Amino acid sequence: MPVKPEIRMLAIDDGPLSDRVVLIGTIFRGADWLERVLRSEVTRDGMDVTEKMVTLAKESKHYDQLRVIILDGVTYAGFNVVDIVALNEQTKLPIIVVMRSPPNLEEIKEALANLDQREERWRAIQRAGKVFEAITHYGSIFIQVCGIDLPTAREIVHLTSTHSRTPEPLRVAHLIASGVATASKV
Repeated sequence: MPVKPEIRMLAIDDGPLSDRVVLIGTIFRGADWLERVLRSEVTRDGMDVTEKMVTLAKESKHYDQLRVIILDGVTYAGFNVVDIVALNEQTKLPIIVVMRSPPNLEEIKEALANLDQREERWRAIQRAGKVFEAITHYGSIFIQVCGIDLPTAREIVHLTSTHSRTPEPLRVAHLIASGVATASKV
């Protein structure tokens, strides 16, 4: 399926760790047009990130025009794990998870041993599925997908990675999330 250059997407990243962590969504048309910035908060090491992401997507005025959600990994605010299958089912939108390198599942499982609801968190991580390589203008990146075929997901990642290996909507969400959390008042 060919991807339109101006596909409308929601990319979500989190800010630095604190008790309540900022969650920023950027709505882009392709890789060039930032149309909206969305904001929420999630609990550090909590269990609320999937629900908050569903709300960000569905309460956006662009919801009916969104074609995909792009995430920076599946762990937010420490180990607040996104269930990408539930996110896909509840938003009816395809999900692409982007990572700079494949996750070390053994290290993740060890870290989860220190948290409540570790089995539920581990199931969500496993449900994210297989990790695939995707090629961008700047090198390789790794993705997981739900509700979208792999060739289309790779095409979206390639199309939107205009300034780095990271898709531009996700890169901008990261910059905003970092800036909102650490900005000093003037």
